[in-house]
This record gives sequence, C-alpha cells and structure tokens, in this order.
Amino acid sequence: MPLVDVEVSCPLYDSFRVQQVAGMFDVPLAQRPALRFAVEVPSADEDWQIGLIVGPSGSGKSTIARGAFGADVCERPAWPDDRAVVDCFGALDARQITGLLTAVGFGAPPAWVRPYRVLSGGEQFRCDLARVLGSAVEAASSQDGDAPLVVFDEFTSVVDRNVAQMGSAAIARSIRQGNVRCRFVAVTCHYDVAAWLEPDWVVDMATGTCQRRRLRRPAIELELHRCRRRLWKLFAPHHYLSGALSAVARCYAAFWKGVPVSFCATLPIIGRKNHWRITRIVTLPDYQGVGIGTRVAETVCQLHRDAGRRINVTASHPALIAHCRRSPLWRTARVLKTGSGDTRRFVHNYRGSRGRSVVSFEYLGS
Repeated sequence: MPLVDVEVSCPLYDSFRVQQVAGMFDVPLAQRPALRFAVEVPSADEDWQIGLIVGPSGSGKSTIARGAFGADVCERPAWPDDRAVVDCFGALDARQITGLLTAVGFGAPPAWVRPYRVLSGGEQFRCDLARVLGSAVEAASSQDGDAPLVVFDEFTSVVDRNVAQMGSAAIARSIRQGNVRCRFVAVTCHYDVAAWLEPDWVVDMATGTCQRRRLRRPAIELELHRCRRRLWKLFAPHHYLSGALSAVARCYAAFWKGVPVSFCATLPIIGRKNHWRITRIVTLPDYQGVGIGTRVAETVCQLHRDAGRRINVTASHPALIAHCRRSPLWRTARVLKTGSGDTRRFVHNYRGSRGRSVVSFEYLGS
C-alpha cells in the first residue's frame, strides 16, 4: 500500500488588505503558503473493487485522489440543454445506455427521453454517475485487460441524503454483481454513504488513516400494505406505460420509514380461473437500484400463491427481465418479440404490449 505524499502551494499576493487581515488575526505570511497531505492509499494494482476517500472540506480529499489516481479522477459532466439524456452517451448503443442507467438506480424510461436540466436533483446525480461509468465502459471496449478505474469526486455532494444512500447502494450492487465492469472510488465529505457503498477500503482524511475492510450495508426494512387506487397518482408519472390503472386492480404499497416508496397492482387474467397477473410495479426514482421493486413484486406474488392462485408478470424493463431470468422463484412462460395483441375491446383503458419486445414469467413461489 503506497504512501501518497502531496504538497500544494500558492503564491502570496501581498496587498494592504492582506497585511491588515494578517495583523488582525495573527496569520503568518509565508512567501508561498503551502499545505502537505500524506496518507496510505491502496494502489490500482491491488485486488479491490470499491474504495472511499472521505473527510471534511479542506482535508485534502481531492488532492490525495489526484495524487493517487491522476487522470482517472472525474467530476460531474456537462450536459447540453437541447438533447435527451439518452443522446449524451457518445458511441454507446441503446442497450448499453439503458443498462447503465438501470445499474445506477435510474430505471424510469419516461425520464430517459427528457433533457438533463428538467430532472430532479436525485435523477441528475444518477445520470452523472451513469455517464461517468459510460465513459469508462467506452474506453474499456477499445482495450483488453483489467476493469477500468473510475474516481468520482464530490460524490453525493448535492443530493438529499436518502438519495445519496440509495444511489451508493445501487452502484455498489451493480459493481459487485458484474453489471458494471469497473473499479470505483468515491471521494466525498459525507460519512453517511460509507456503509451503503460497502467499500473494500476507506481513507479518512480527518485522521489520516486507511482501513482495509468491507462495511455491511444497513438493512432496508419495508412494510407492505393493501392500499387504495388513489395512491397510484404518486407513482403513475414514473411508470413506462401510459395506460390508466384498472378500476378493479388490487393495489399494494411498500413503505420505508413511513414513506411510500413502491407500488404494485394485480388483476385476474380474463378467461383463466385463479390466474392473476401483475399489471403495475413501480418504485419511486429516489429508491431505485437496490432491489426494492423486485422484492415487493415477489412478496405480492407469494400472497397470491398462498391464496391458491397462479400469478404472472409480463415485462419489457431490462432490470426486471434480468432478475426473473436468474431467480429460481420464476420460470419463463413466453417470449414475445413483437408484443401481444390488442385486447382493448374486452377491457376499458387497457394498453397491450403490441410493438414492444416482452417476456412473461410465472411466479413459482418459495
């Protein structure tokens, strides 16, 4: 583990006011004011996936990050005002772009086609993260070898702390599962993201120490309740379908710390006795990327199974399809590359999947 020893200095601008302030507050005036920072930082050649450099403002976090990792340090990218988010990822194709956005917990397709400037602070943070990771993916595609290194300065500095923690958990989960092939170092003044990021090492600039350990993420304890249809208004803008919720839908909401964060609704399948389907599953953007939506869906499905019913979900969202394909709790029922037929003559306000590639899964139960 190498010692990173960096000294930064600046010229002294001698003036009347500088001399006044120095005299008033007994500030020593050196010819070139300098600060020195020294701490051990794991090198890029060592075996780790996620690192964290943390400390209060002015403690030398960015200086040490640049001294240790040089050109790999990046900051929030600039975004054009007149282009959709998905048009700002260079040469990456649509599948790679949507995969990156999903990996950082930004799984809301309606927001992907909007410009960055109209998004919420939490959505902008996740877009910044996805675009920085996208640059690394693009660079890695042109060379073989180790996973690219991404060092993100000012990590979570401008977002709500719930968003910061969920976003940290989302990127850590994606890297650990191999959905994003990179090594990641967060540089931040916020200590509250440490456990959610689950870093392999932590450099604390307040104490000048480095600890090699992997923290455990706090548990996310949800409460699931039957709810009224009117709660759907909170979640509807974030769903990738524009169809209205059926008047006979059975609705459920998941709450975290008393706040609704995820919504699931089910309907009986027409013409099939005791066979139901999930018609809506939505998690609010600030809480995406940590598996809340799939956990809620599976809990709702288990309630139906316990009542003697079969239940399916038909999805086009890449994250849900990937989860169901690798989970033993689901089996693939049908793959429809051009979607299903339009059945609006049977159900008012029903929107089928015509024109969209979808996969249908049946929940098997635990």
